Amino acid sequence: AVYVATPNHAHREVVEAAAGAGLAVLCEKPLAAGVADAAAVADACHRAGVVAGTAFDQRFHPAHRAARRLVRAGRLGRVTAIRIVYGCWLPPEWSPPGERAGGYDNWRADPARAGGGAVLDLAPHVLDLAGEVLGRDTVRLSVVPQRRVHRYPVDDGGLLTAVTGDGVLVSAHVSYNTRERLPRRRLEIVGTDGQLTATDTMGQEAGGRLELRDATGRVARVPFDAVTSPFTAQVRAFSAAVMAGPADTGRRWAWPLERDLMLHRMLLAALAEAERPARAAGAPAGGGGHDLLGAEGVTP
Repeated sequence: AVYVATPNHAHREVVEAAAGAGLAVLCEKPLAAGVADAAAVADACHRAGVVAGTAFDQRFHPAHRAARRLVRAGRLGRVTAIRIVYGCWLPPEWSPPGERAGGYDNWRADPARAGGGAVLDLAPHVLDLAGEVLGRDTVRLSVVPQRRVHRYPVDDGGLLTAVTGDGVLVSAHVSYNTRERLPRRRLEIVGTDGQLTATDTMGQEAGGRLELRDATGRVARVPFDAVTSPFTAQVRAFSAAVMAGPADTGRRWAWPLERDLMLHRMLLAALAEAERPARAAGAPAGGGGHDLLGAEGVTP
């Protein structure tokens, strides 16, 4: 099996080569920087008949798996809304771990290689996780991109509003402009009979906190595996799918690339729609960018 973790623009070439060689493929999200390459990725895996998946690690966080079980067991009653905050700090001088000695190379802020900024990087997790928890995907999406703090040519934040086919509202704030020590990772699932709140689970580390508040106001801590990271759980699940035999349906990969491609198309279409008025007016979407630190290096 091959895990594809190149910058977004290089996914297609690697996936096509791996699938063509008959290897299973776990490709980082988004599937590609643009729709055409993402469609080619899905098509290559389909034609080769290999096990293939998008690396949506948040669906495997043990806290999110616990939330999924409670929602589907009806513990929240009729779910009405999902609210997510998923932020991080990605300054212009960021470079991948292990490459700092070679100088800065923030490909995540390069439109040619990333295809977008904070929204394209983080919002796919939002859309996937909402669908995973509810058992149904969003069908309509709007995006407000933000260029507020960092001086690079893509958005450094954004707001998303979406709705599922049966009326569950999904909202999210994603950002590259939230300092590391500030509260920046939160998932709320609201229903008629209760609310689940996950704190510090939207991310790459194990642990966090999950609480269930019922309609009377009582709050109970929900236990989950606080040792296994979402990456570890994801690799275990994908490995099991790769090694599963024809009759072992319980370990097969349950998330088709065609579904992930549909979410990718919807997100890029919403981003394009959001950028259109700004381009027509000759201004950057979300307002002009500026550095968080002033010219003298002092926070305004």
